[in-house]
Amino acid sequence: MRKTILHMDLDTFFVSCERLLDSRLNNRPVLIGGTSDRGVVAACSYEARVYGIHSAMPMKMARLLCPGAVVIRGDSGTYSKFSDMVTEIVKERAPVFEKSSIDEFYVDITGMDRFVQTSYLWSRELREKILKETHLPISFGLSTSKTVSKVGTGEAKPNNHIEIPEGNEMPFLAPLSIKKIPMVGDKTYHKLRSMGVEKIRTVQEMPVELMERVLGKNGTVIWKKAQGIDNTPVVAWSERKSISSERTFEKDTTDVIKLRSLLVAMAENLCYQLRNGNKLTACVTVKIRYSDFQTYTKQKRIPYTSLDHTLIAVVLDLFEKMYERRVLIRLIGVCFSYLVGGTYQIRLFEDSEKLIKLYQAMDLVRNRYGQSAVKRAIGMGATTIGGMNPFNGQTPIIPAH
Repeated sequence: MRKTILHMDLDTFFVSCERLLDSRLNNRPVLIGGTSDRGVVAACSYEARVYGIHSAMPMKMARLLCPGAVVIRGDSGTYSKFSDMVTEIVKERAPVFEKSSIDEFYVDITGMDRFVQTSYLWSRELREKILKETHLPISFGLSTSKTVSKVGTGEAKPNNHIEIPEGNEMPFLAPLSIKKIPMVGDKTYHKLRSMGVEKIRTVQEMPVELMERVLGKNGTVIWKKAQGIDNTPVVAWSERKSISSERTFEKDTTDVIKLRSLLVAMAENLCYQLRNGNKLTACVTVKIRYSDFQTYTKQKRIPYTSLDHTLIAVVLDLFEKMYERRVLIRLIGVCFSYLVGGTYQIRLFEDSEKLIKLYQAMDLVRNRYGQSAVKRAIGMGATTIGGMNPFNGQTPIIPAH
């Protein structure tokens, strides 16, 4: 049985949330992000895109392109609440769904035609329910794979829907730009354009061996996606997925400097793992086990993020509120939970372009030379943090120093 995959995407999500809170923003060019000249655009309305504005553009440049735009700092906490509202509606009705980002969902509705009139009708009803209950515009694409459905959603926008029936995947994709295929970034796009490849049709007609020779394994994946072939499953979403790190000391300690250093190193490593896995967390937990084996935890819900300086501050704050001085500690730990997919890596509403580039550069160095290649001075003592995939829910084994 061929799969039936629904992809749903909330249109200009941050802008749509702001317009629900203030109707005066309707039909006006809106920019959301850092409000200073050093800030960047986190999101922009369709009216602003007409001027050539796009996300991650320096706010100063965006203002020059569109002087009449309304600039809003943004509130990730508000956006997280709206995202949760949509998630609950999808969760209530969908047999299997994956929340791939704060505003994006995949639903596997294979076999639903046995219970409903058509999968397309069921998808339209789900979209209408979301529109009615949240008033957030949302588009969807329905096809036989994640890739084709996601591309379909992009073509259906704004606030619309499309079905690509089985057998029509290649004709649908053929006239579109090669950049429409997920995972074709700027570098890959320019490389393909230098080869004379502009439309997906050209890749469809190329031998897979040529794509592999030019782009390696990614070339094979892109070639398959161009044919409409994508067997990637919808991974059942669980709100309680988490990553964590713990340290049991060989000798119980009250060395606060050592404890803080270790907590920072743990949080920094977990943040890197979040960004490297395109994940965001909405809950921070700190764990302390004293020498008498009494164990305490304290947690805090936060807006979705994956940023070192934001999460480290929360970790240290929770530790200070929970730590009983002069009592020996046997174990400490940090856990990030309520994970969702998220492709943006930085707090665009508050951070400058300079800070964004710093994070990207730090992660690039870590990817090339290892997780310990770049770290904060306060965490330098914890040299053995990290070393395994955190998304399996396992606690890393960390030798005591």
